[in-house]
Amino acid sequence: MGNEVGAETRQLLIAAASRAFAEHGTANASLLDITRQAGQRNRGAVHYHFGSREGLVAAVLEQHASFLAERELALLALAQERPGDLGAAVEAAARPTTELAEASSSGRHYVQIVAELVAEERTDIHPDIRGALERTGGYAVFEEIRARIPAMPEHLLDERLALMTSFLLRAISDRARAMDREQPGRAQLATDDFVDNLVRMSVAMLSAPLD
Repeated sequence: MGNEVGAETRQLLIAAASRAFAEHGTANASLLDITRQAGQRNRGAVHYHFGSREGLVAAVLEQHASFLAERELALLALAQERPGDLGAAVEAAARPTTELAEASSSGRHYVQIVAELVAEERTDIHPDIRGALERTGGYAVFEEIRARIPAMPEHLLDERLALMTSFLLRAISDRARAMDREQPGRAQLATDDFVDNLVRMSVAMLSAPLD
């Protein structure tokens, strides 16, 4: 019984944290507010169940690691059958993330959180958080994208890949936010059209002429 209650408490905290981290950021969201939103009276519930803020962030990211690993690696395998196609490699990043954002509110929160982590460009990312991200197929996909970018100086290649990654995640994150808005904004493209357009724009960023 105790294990069941503990597992339920963890899930309540993860659900509350997903919303809070997406809305306020992983560093700024109040752990006390998360605890209250999860219906917990113990102010130390987060530290008891996850050890730290970073442990809670990692647990939030772990929710969707298996889905992303399966989809990203499947599309990566297809891209590897078309070795000269940069767009195929980019699609292995764009499509699974878009699918996740469309599947559930927690999926949308995931994309918003990862977009924030990438935008910070931190080199000292906590090992637990890095581990959760590494359990997706994302790192392998982006290595494949990097290998297919046209030849250019290393510093420019790094800059283009960083900007493209931020652009791609932000575009999917913004679309995810629009899906949750009570008041309708501009019309959104259908999924396939959105992904195809996002891939083309990303490829253009990565392969733009140097002069």
